[in-house]
Amino acid sequence: MTEEVIFETERTQSRADIAETFRAVADKLESGESITLSAGDQSVELDPPTDPTFEVKAEREIEGGIEELSIEFELEWKPGESDDGPVSIE
Repeated sequence: MTEEVIFETERTQSRADIAETFRAVADKLESGESITLSAGDQSVELDPPTDPTFEVKAEREIEGGIEELSIEFELEWKPGESDDGPVSIE
């Protein structure tokens, strides 16, 4: 498997700012709009299908006696997955 990171950013933010980002993504998902991620000089536009795979993971890592906890949220899909919506017959 080959993995290519097409966008990445990491910084300390307040809980309120993080919640605002999640709300913006949730609004785009709910409305069916594409999601544009941008920070500095990098930007990528993604258009998740109607039913992507959604993964939630909580992790505990201990390195050198230092513990770090994390929560990861991931949407996953294959490019070109059908997003034609329900079939209608007229």
